[in-house]
Amino acid sequence: MAAPGPWSQDNWHLRPNRNGTCFVHRGRPEPLDLHLGMFLPTLLTQATPEQQDRFFMPAWNLEIIGTYAQTEMGHGTHLRGLETTATYDPATQEFILNSPTVTSIKWWPGGLGKTSNHAIVLAQLYTQGQCKGLHAFIVPIRQLGTHEPLPGITVGDIGPKFGYDEMDNGYLKMDNFRIPRENMLMKYAQVEPDGTYVKPLSDKLTYGTMVFIRSLIVGDSARSLSRACTIAIRYSAVRHQSELKPGEPEPQILDYQTQQYKLFPLLATAYAFHFVGAYIKDTYRRISGDINEGDLSELPELHALTAGLKAFTSWTANAGIEECRMACGGHGYSRCSGIPDIYVTFTPSCTYEGENTVMMLQTARFLVKSYTQVSSGQRVTGMVSYLNDLSRQRIQPQHVAARTVTVRLNDPVSLVEAYKARAAWLVEAAAKNLEAELNHRRSKEDAWNKTSVDLVQASEAHCHYVIVKLFTAKLAEISNAAVRAVLTELCLLYALCGISKNTGDFLQAGILTDAQITQVKQHVKELLAVIRPNAVALVDSFDFHDSHLGSVLGRYDGNVYENMFEWAKKSPLNKTEVKKPYFFVSGHVCLEK
Repeated sequence: MAAPGPWSQDNWHLRPNRNGTCFVHRGRPEPLDLHLGMFLPTLLTQATPEQQDRFFMPAWNLEIIGTYAQTEMGHGTHLRGLETTATYDPATQEFILNSPTVTSIKWWPGGLGKTSNHAIVLAQLYTQGQCKGLHAFIVPIRQLGTHEPLPGITVGDIGPKFGYDEMDNGYLKMDNFRIPRENMLMKYAQVEPDGTYVKPLSDKLTYGTMVFIRSLIVGDSARSLSRACTIAIRYSAVRHQSELKPGEPEPQILDYQTQQYKLFPLLATAYAFHFVGAYIKDTYRRISGDINEGDLSELPELHALTAGLKAFTSWTANAGIEECRMACGGHGYSRCSGIPDIYVTFTPSCTYEGENTVMMLQTARFLVKSYTQVSSGQRVTGMVSYLNDLSRQRIQPQHVAARTVTVRLNDPVSLVEAYKARAAWLVEAAAKNLEAELNHRRSKEDAWNKTSVDLVQASEAHCHYVIVKLFTAKLAEISNAAVRAVLTELCLLYALCGISKNTGDFLQAGILTDAQITQVKQHVKELLAVIRPNAVALVDSFDFHDSHLGSVLGRYDGNVYENMFEWAKKSPLNKTEVKKPYFFVSGHVCLEK
């Protein structure tokens, strides 16, 4: 299928086709992003063949421009709380869509404000007097010829935001707006002409688009953090500051151990997230193929893994981007550094497609369920299979020292075992705390809330283990010995820094000793010096073109200061020396007479 001319492959990846892939923009946010990233994929994965024939090609050719309207003013991540209704009328074979309250107004969808003429609307389905839960509907919102809002539709832009200035995030209110029965996406669930509801094999299938986007956010976390690392490390090789020794030339700030300690762990993290992003994308495609064949066995873990990794990677990348900005000193605050734009563009990912704490708690539900299965004698598979070993790992608290595992700090495989033990320990602790709260005769909901901090920590530990495991596994796939050696150093740095920042877990669980923690911190400092000679080459290997990097500080040629001066001279305030309508008298600004 040939792409329309305006869609250059230089700017987009994941070419769309009937197997469910789509274009995702590589650069700044644009009004078509949700059309390409959510509207088209939803049609591909949740529409029937007949619906695809009616809607996909017009959407592909930009005759229909769509968005994905899920979030409401009063409800976001809690999907069951969404208030928009779609009530089926069998007399006319239409759905009547309504926004019954002010909090039910759809709020935030990108491209909704001015660009889109259709929306996939998530609404509570009512048929034959019963609510059947959340379902997706294709809703025309503007006239194709004039682009005017249709009768019963109130739509517009929500106004300025922290960033995303290019994106027309919008609102949508519907008042008794009717659409044909055939506009409900019916690949999995159906409403028959008489109103009979045919339920899907799994209600989670309705949320396939969100799972897809969450998997993409993992890769976007890697790219955004990589861009920030590229800028900060290149600039740190250009910038000279202070004196290491009196009378000697100012060294590159990248030679300072403190600068390396800020940036090199983030560089290692960016590489780790790249490998995890590739894994989760492949896993999503594989499991989606299984689902199309009727095999839903891996769907629960896919939901849990994408939710947890989306939260873990976006939190980490968000903080890392800001760390890179501050590592650039005062010039990092200028937009010419490029990092402020990276930050304001990326930071919404911590809340969209699922607020991160809620995502971690979704992962925790899967972990607790898996732990309960293991406790009852069942075996679990996939990334939680380490829980199968808990029965032989359980030792009384007074024998904590006996739980110490043999960990070789210079061996990534050994460190994977340490992270595995930490995850298992925290999952078990959270599950036991939850059980204790239940035994206090609390309701399940109250017990869950009282244990939620522990549950989030367990999910974070699980995700951390998965990332270290996947990074380590990637090393075995690299045939070039020199490349493998450098990436092994990065893998060790990532794993050891994680231990250094979570020493309490590894000590309390008896996984490492005090002496080993001291060795971890020393080994981290040694790795900084080992990585230093390759640092610039490692960010160059991300292969960001200057036009995509958007940074004066991170220019490939290192010609920073001359170009910073040229950038400054182009400021709008420098177009004239004195504003004509004004003149200055004794320090006061007066209108020209």
